[in-house]
Amino acid sequence: MLVLLVLSTLPRPDLPRLRSARPDDAAACYAVLHASVHGGTDRFYSPAERMAWAPDPTPPEGWQDQLLAGYCCVATDHKDRIIGFMTMAEDGFLDFAYVTPDWMGRGAAAALYDRIEDWARAQSLSLLTTEASHLSQRFLTRRGWITTARQSVIRHSVALTNFRMEKPL
Repeated sequence: MLVLLVLSTLPRPDLPRLRSARPDDAAACYAVLHASVHGGTDRFYSPAERMAWAPDPTPPEGWQDQLLAGYCCVATDHKDRIIGFMTMAEDGFLDFAYVTPDWMGRGAAAALYDRIEDWARAQSLSLLTTEASHLSQRFLTRRGWITTARQSVIRHSVALTNFRMEKPL
């Protein structure tokens, strides 16, 4: 019986672990963003669009401050490598939601989202908003978000389509 108890407390390599972000997570989170854009959105965005979205694997100036400006939750694998992250501003704006391509469809995004929404509810937020990519729009729609507008944003002289979305809590 003791052996079963010990085995059941070992981390499962197929499940992400969640924690709040720390300042030293910034570079790893940006690497996740870059990998996600270039390796997970090719069904929706052209190579030129992906390059405009995330042109450089090096984090831009001010990235750490932007990442940690509100609540940021990271997902790690069993070796404590960051495999995804989501951020929410104090006003309920879901700013970043990225998972590495090899963890897409394996529950990391769902776990991160549940934690972010729990945080929003604990802050007594009544409305969540975002500007979602094609991929994020599908994910958020399944979680009760409503698309309010399709829009184009210009990044590095390239138009990218995204979707304004909201969810009342």
